Amino acid sequence: MIHYRLLSSLFLGLCLVVLTACGPEDATSKSTSIDSSKIYHWKMVTTWPPGFPVLQDGAERFANNIKIMSNGRLDIKVYAGGELIPALQTFDAVSQGTVEMGHGSAYYWAGKVPEAQFFSTVPFGMTARGMNAWLYDGGGLELWREIYQPFHVVPFPLGNTGVQMGGWFNKEINSLDDIKGLKMRIPGLGGKVFAKAGGNPVLLAGSEVYTALERNTIDATEWIGPYHDQRLGLYRAAEHYYYPGWHEPGTVLELTVNQRAWDSLPADLQAIVSNAAQAENLHMLSEMEEKNLSALQELRERTDVQIHKFPDDVLRTLKTLTDETLAEEAANNPKFKRVYDAYQDFRLKNDAWSDISENAYLAIEH
Repeated sequence: MIHYRLLSSLFLGLCLVVLTACGPEDATSKSTSIDSSKIYHWKMVTTWPPGFPVLQDGAERFANNIKIMSNGRLDIKVYAGGELIPALQTFDAVSQGTVEMGHGSAYYWAGKVPEAQFFSTVPFGMTARGMNAWLYDGGGLELWREIYQPFHVVPFPLGNTGVQMGGWFNKEINSLDDIKGLKMRIPGLGGKVFAKAGGNPVLLAGSEVYTALERNTIDATEWIGPYHDQRLGLYRAAEHYYYPGWHEPGTVLELTVNQRAWDSLPADLQAIVSNAAQAENLHMLSEMEEKNLSALQELRERTDVQIHKFPDDVLRTLKTLTDETLAEEAANNPKFKRVYDAYQDFRLKNDAWSDISENAYLAIEH
C-alpha cells in the first residue's frame, strides 16, 4: 500500500512537471508559428512571353503546385513579360517589393549585378549537371544569396535550358574571319567574347529576333535550342544552324523572391516553396531535353536547313577569348573575381570527374 501511494505521488508529480514544461509557453509557440487560416496573395512576373512553352509554362506550373501543396494558403498569380511590367524589369520589381516573385535568368541583370552571370551561364562553363551540383551542394547557392542580399532578393534555381545550340547564320562559318563584322543577337558574357572575336553583338528581345534576321538587320542569332528555334521559325530566315552552344552550355533559370515577403512566410510555406522550386528545376530541364529530341529530328529532315559543327579552330579561339574576357572582368571588379574564383574552383573539380565519368562513357562507340 505504501509503495502504491508512493508510486502514485511520483507519477502525479511527473505529470505536473511535464504539463508545466509543455504547457502555456509551448502552446503559444505552436499557435503563433503557423496560422493556417492566413492566405498569402502574391504576384509573380517573368521575362517570358505569354504562353511561352517550358519556361512560362513551368513558372505557372510551379505556382499551381504551391497552391495545391499549401491547400490554397499561398496563392501566386503569374504574369508573363509585359503583362504587368516590362520583361527585363523583373529583378527590379522583386527587389523593390512591387511584386513578391520573379522568374528569368541572372544574365539579364548583368548591367546591375555583373557577377550574377555565373549563376546563369558562362561560355565554355559547366553544363546543367555541374551547375546543379555547385548550386545545391557545392556552396554556389549560398554565395548567390549573399550576392543578391544587398538587393533584398532571395534566389532559387528554377529550370535549366541544357546545352543550347550555337545559332542560325546566313552564311557558313569556316574560320574566325567569317565572324569578323558579323552582326549577331547574343547576350551576356557570350556577347563580350563574340565582340573580342571581331563580331558585333546585338541585344534584342525574343519577339524581335525573327524579324531582324529575316530583314537582314542582323546576320545571325542564337535563341535556345531546336524546339524553341523551330517554333520561332528561324529556319525560314537563315539556313545554317550551328552547334554546340559554346556561349550557353547549361543556362540556369532563376526564381527570385523579395526578402521581406520571404521572411513573412511561416516555416512550412517556406519549405513548400523551396521544394517546389527544386522539383520544377528538374521538370523544366527534363521537358526541354525531351522536346529538343523530336524538334532536332524534324529540322534534320528539312532540305532548307544545314546543320554544322563549328570548326575546331574557331571553338579553340573562342575558348581562349573567353578566358581573357573573364580575367579582364575579374581584374576590374572584386565581387566578380570572388564569384569567378569560386566558380572556377568547383568547375575544375567537376571537369576532372567528368573526364573519367560522363565524357569517358560518351566517347565509347555505341
